[in-house]
Amino acid sequence: MYLSRVELDVTRRATMRALAAPQKLHGAVESAFPGERRRRLWRLDHWNGKLYLLLLSEDQPNLLEISDQFGPVNRQGSTEIREYNQLLERIVPGSVWQFRLTANPTKSCAGEAGAEHRGKVLAHCTVEYQEKWLLDRAEKHGFRLEPDGFTVTASRWLHFAKGGMQNRTVSLLSVTYEGVLQVTEPDLFRTLLTSGIGRGKAYGLGLMTVIHRG
Repeated sequence: MYLSRVELDVTRRATMRALAAPQKLHGAVESAFPGERRRRLWRLDHWNGKLYLLLLSEDQPNLLEISDQFGPVNRQGSTEIREYNQLLERIVPGSVWQFRLTANPTKSCAGEAGAEHRGKVLAHCTVEYQEKWLLDRAEKHGFRLEPDGFTVTASRWLHFAKGGMQNRTVSLLSVTYEGVLQVTEPDLFRTLLTSGIGRGKAYGLGLMTVIHRG
């Protein structure tokens, strides 16, 4: 697998339009790979005053088109691709990792006819329930998380028209978590890292990245 990074230039008009409509970035991500479209994990990250697009994929991407559309003009070194398998191999029971995750914490509410009918999916809008959402999912995804070991660092709504249909608006709450976790089940945790967590993966949500704490 590969973890890629592309610097985005927020002063470019194309970039600003894409930031306002995540489906445009999703299309750009898929254009980096030949053949049939497949859902790949990606997210936007702010680092040292710059904005980056992170992309996780099984195949090595061609980032030229993304960089040409949204990256800095005439600047070398605005893209980076690293092999990801070496990191995955370092995930062992008890290992401690610093993490960052941007996800869409939600809850499902039963319909009027009862729990057997699917109801509405609503976002968790308070920090308390956003944090509880991640804590409740830690064990089944192979890691241990202490309540005081992480925090919500950012939260914002994404509103955009889906498929160019102005009367069909998508609203997603993007929440960024940062903290420290401990691996309990390596296979489950690797699946989380490579498959993501929660809803909205096509729109830049669900990707967790980690740095080994030793």
